[in-house]
Amino acid sequence: MHIAWLGKKAPFCGNVTYSREVTNALQDLGHQVSFFHFAQEGPPPDNWPDFLEEVSIPFLHKSQLYTIPNFRSKKVLTDSLEDLKPDVVHASLTLSPLDFLLPEICEDLDIPLVATFHPAFDRKLRNFSSGTQHLAYQLYAPCLAKYDRVIVFSNIQRAILIKLGVAPSRIAVIPNGVDTQKYCPGASNFKAEVGAKRVFLYQGRISPEKNVESLLKAWKQSNMGVGAKLVIVGNHGPLAASLTPFYGTEHGIIWMGFIANEQRRIEILRGTDVFVLPSLVEGLSLSLLEAMACGLACVATDAGADGEVLEKEAGVILKTQGVATQLKILLPQLRDHSAWTTILGTNARQRAEERYTLSDNIAQVEKLYSELLLLRSQSKRQTPQYLSHTSPHLSDDVFVRSKY
Repeated sequence: MHIAWLGKKAPFCGNVTYSREVTNALQDLGHQVSFFHFAQEGPPPDNWPDFLEEVSIPFLHKSQLYTIPNFRSKKVLTDSLEDLKPDVVHASLTLSPLDFLLPEICEDLDIPLVATFHPAFDRKLRNFSSGTQHLAYQLYAPCLAKYDRVIVFSNIQRAILIKLGVAPSRIAVIPNGVDTQKYCPGASNFKAEVGAKRVFLYQGRISPEKNVESLLKAWKQSNMGVGAKLVIVGNHGPLAASLTPFYGTEHGIIWMGFIANEQRRIEILRGTDVFVLPSLVEGLSLSLLEAMACGLACVATDAGADGEVLEKEAGVILKTQGVATQLKILLPQLRDHSAWTTILGTNARQRAEERYTLSDNIAQVEKLYSELLLLRSQSKRQTPQYLSHTSPHLSDDVFVRSKY
């Protein structure tokens, strides 16, 4: 089938990785993918696929968190979809005003519309970040109710959207997936490169909601010794610039910045003992799944779905409150008990293989597309001629008779 995919290529974030991995896999299975994105100058991301068609949508501003389109964006998108006539439109939502226009556009063009809803969340409103993210869910829920299907990563997200008024029949729980053949345990010289006996790793954005400062504070207070190194991989923004003077290399902390090359990131993972994700809010972290697939002992907060991922001894789960205090106690134990971290890494790898493979993710996405196309075909056959102009997006396939 032909899928029109709306997503991101830059700046690098989980949404970018999701779009790359899913569209690569769909094309490998023989589907045609046209890629729509808010383009900007710069080299393409690592391992990015070639598409049947690539459409650049104009914009005023773009960041890791949101995008502001310009006045021409809707027309460019509509005209391109009308020309390409895809079977399905799949929007990996970029938190843009254009997201709210998509149901109307696709309804007018009679194309089934699927969304993947990424915003991070916390199952409880325990801090300012989680409260702010919950507002995103409240803002988007009325719009998501108009999409044919909305993909979320966990039952917790599903429950939130149902509570906010999205029909259960429109929500599909399809967890993030990782390529467990590519991301797997293997040889690495990374430990020798950084001169460490034990390597701890954080990989992700250096932003307030990721709570990296709590990890750094706990590391400094734990006196981890010269044999242990904490490696920080991620974009160096204003927050990183404010942290590096206080948490420098003299504490065994190595700031590596953003690493675009995927194979290099895999090499770092394979040379790491413990992966730590101290986030205040999350969705379902791809970085966490990649670390699990590589057999690392994983520590993460119970924000978002990450606690669900690590439950039943697949990792160590922290509360989002008092992260620094918890890590201060935990880090030396993870440093000193290699047998324990080995067991945790084995369990993490097994969990990734059982629940979070990319192949299973893609199979579920393909099934969702096929079900939507079948429903659309059936509704067209069953709709009387005089109702054929009526919107196929009406809730629960109920068509209202109007005077004709």
